Amino acid sequence: MTRQDLVLFRPRLALLNGIAAVAGHALVPDAAHATLWVALAGVAILAAGGSALNQVLERDLDRLMERTRQRPLPRGDLSPAMATALGCACIGAGLLVLAAGGPVPPLLGAVALAWYLAVYTPLKRRTSLALAIGAVSGALPPVIGWTLAGGAPGDYRIILLAGIFFLWQVPHFWLFQRRHADDYRRAGIPLFTPGAGRLGPSFHVRLWLGALAASVLLLPAFGLMGPRMAPWIAAVPLLLIPVCRPRSEATLFSCLNAFPPLMALALLLR
Repeated sequence: MTRQDLVLFRPRLALLNGIAAVAGHALVPDAAHATLWVALAGVAILAAGGSALNQVLERDLDRLMERTRQRPLPRGDLSPAMATALGCACIGAGLLVLAAGGPVPPLLGAVALAWYLAVYTPLKRRTSLALAIGAVSGALPPVIGWTLAGGAPGDYRIILLAGIFFLWQVPHFWLFQRRHADDYRRAGIPLFTPGAGRLGPSFHVRLWLGALAASVLLLPAFGLMGPRMAPWIAAVPLLLIPVCRPRSEATLFSCLNAFPPLMALALLLR
């Protein structure tokens, strides 16, 4: 496998998922540092395997889109069987790593993976709401990190953090979708277009960003983040609100990529 073929695993997206797990792990007081690395590695490897299987399932769509037609499956550099084997190997390795924290983390990992592949992936072809539905699986990595550190999955603190990551994903991937709207139309994928009327999409991006900032500012009230740190993290979505314009979508998307690492860092330093 060449370096170009690594796109099968979408390493940057896998790393963002791993960092989200670190954020959840950091919420648990006095958690062992060793399990932090387990959370990062296990979730990232699991996400990489999920990306590989997703590309196997969507290889017909990838051939139609300019952005994805150079991936290894559309190019014919890898067979679907080989890509499936590599994806399953990563999934098995990721679940095995997560099992170091007991049965709950790999179970949550399997649920997130099943939601992504069996719910989001087929719905993506059928409904524009798939983007919001798929965000559920992306909200689970913090919960996996939390349980690896010994936290209970139903604790209000991790539910709040998972909700924040859900709020982050919707504008983040919506901006990505709008950035590649022509590709999506070419492949026949329904576009998520709330506010297509008088208010317009930019208003709804601002609404989601405002909700994201407000939720971060709530964290000090629950003792989850220092009162000095929270405004700095909330400033990331707040500062993007005034520049929500169609021509700035690529910049907005790139800036929102910084949110998970900043959240994880703030929670580690609290």
